[in-house]
Amino acid sequence: MSSEAVVAKPRTQFVVDEVSPSYWKVTFCNGPVNLLDADSVEQLSDLVTRIEEAPALTVVVFGSANPDYFMAHWDLRADRGRVAAMPPGPTGLDPYLDGLIRLSKVPAVTICAIRGRVRGAGSEFALATDLRFAGDKAILGHFEVGLGTVPGGGSMARLARLVGRGRAAEILLGADDIPAELAERYGYVNRVLPDADLDGFVDGFARRIGTFDKTAVTDTKALLDLASLPPDDEFAPGLAAFLRTARRPENAARVRYLFDHGLQTPHGVEQNLGQVVGDLPNAIRDWLSD
Repeated sequence: MSSEAVVAKPRTQFVVDEVSPSYWKVTFCNGPVNLLDADSVEQLSDLVTRIEEAPALTVVVFGSANPDYFMAHWDLRADRGRVAAMPPGPTGLDPYLDGLIRLSKVPAVTICAIRGRVRGAGSEFALATDLRFAGDKAILGHFEVGLGTVPGGGSMARLARLVGRGRAAEILLGADDIPAELAERYGYVNRVLPDADLDGFVDGFARRIGTFDKTAVTDTKALLDLASLPPDDEFAPGLAAFLRTARRPENAARVRYLFDHGLQTPHGVEQNLGQVVGDLPNAIRDWLSD
């Protein structure tokens, strides 16, 4: 038996169901609140390559194994050194940005069926897909500024084009939770449906696209991308700002308070994170005085 340590293969986070050659469903599953981490970055890159190379694939639907957390956010305890050591992706950019940019440009229509909470990096993932449909209990948002951090995955570039500069500023700088109804009104998501109807609607919509000619769908999407997607060079400054502002000493009390009150667990502050970060200065003062 070899004396070398056996390295366990990471559990598959993006589970693919090839419903038909033209239509795939992908279910994200990573821990109790569906965090994104270094394994997510590597597995997303592999998934995007698989989508790019599927000759008949026309539409991909992304869903979640957790009805309460579509994708909570980036794992604040993830190994940053491991991500930093990853080589650039095919775009020449950081592998996290690379995966999102490539996802936004795959030659298939990508759809998120959002049920539950999707914030931070989870929102950045959803924004990189073509369409977002949400259940009426869904919650979206970017809480990063409330922690003293700049969002790093392209949300400034994508949200400003999607909802307009003023509403993007409200979402990003307010760092509050955006309930599904408001997200629909702002254009953050395409449409909100009763939670019980979400899967049926999205499946029917995807199957409709899956019956269409792939060349017509792919060429139409490519022209939409040309007209509306941010150029690749807009993304690197945001990630650089994130790396510069994350884990600064002045952020430490905020992060400690959140972990002490259930961050990255199904209960506690994850349930109403936007409200919590808005009251962090007062909460931390009371917490430290106890």
